[in-house]
Amino acid sequence: MVTKKKKRVVLASGTFDLLHLGHVRFLEEAKKAGGKDVELIVIVARDSTVKARKGKKPIMPEDQRRALVESLKVVDEAILGLEDFSIDQVIEQIKPDVIAVGHDQDGIEKELLKAIEEKKVAIEVAKIGRFGKRDLDSSSKIVRKIIEAFNK
Repeated sequence: MVTKKKKRVVLASGTFDLLHLGHVRFLEEAKKAGGKDVELIVIVARDSTVKARKGKKPIMPEDQRRALVESLKVVDEAILGLEDFSIDQVIEQIKPDVIAVGHDQDGIEKELLKAIEEKKVAIEVAKIGRFGKRDLDSSSKIVRKIIEAFNK
C-alpha cells in the first residue's frame, strides 16, 4: 500500500476588496513560500470583521470576494473567515505549515507570532513584500483613482 504524502498547507488571508494585481502577486508569493507540493488556502475576511478592523465595510460583499479569490489559478481553496475572528481557532482548524502575511499586516503578524509561541506549534510565518509600482497597489488607491477620473 502506497501512502500519499500530505501536501504542505500555506494559509493566507485578507479582505481582497476590488481584487487587483497586488493581491494576485501576494497569493503567488504566499504559495511559493511553502516550497514544492503545497496547497494554498485563503481566508477571505467577513464583512463584519472588515468593518470592525477598518471602520468601514468593503465595497464588494464577502461571498463575491471569496468567489473571485477562489477563481484564481494559484488558490486551491478560499473560505470565509470566522464570524468571531480567532487566530487560535484558525490554527486549530486549518493546521497550516506556513502562514503568509502581507507587507501591510504588521498587527496580524504580531498576533500570529504570539499565538504560535503560546500554542507551541511549528508554523512558519512568511512576510510577503510589496510588488512593482505603488500607484494602484491597494483597493483604496483604486477607488481614489476612479473618483479622480470621474470628477475630471
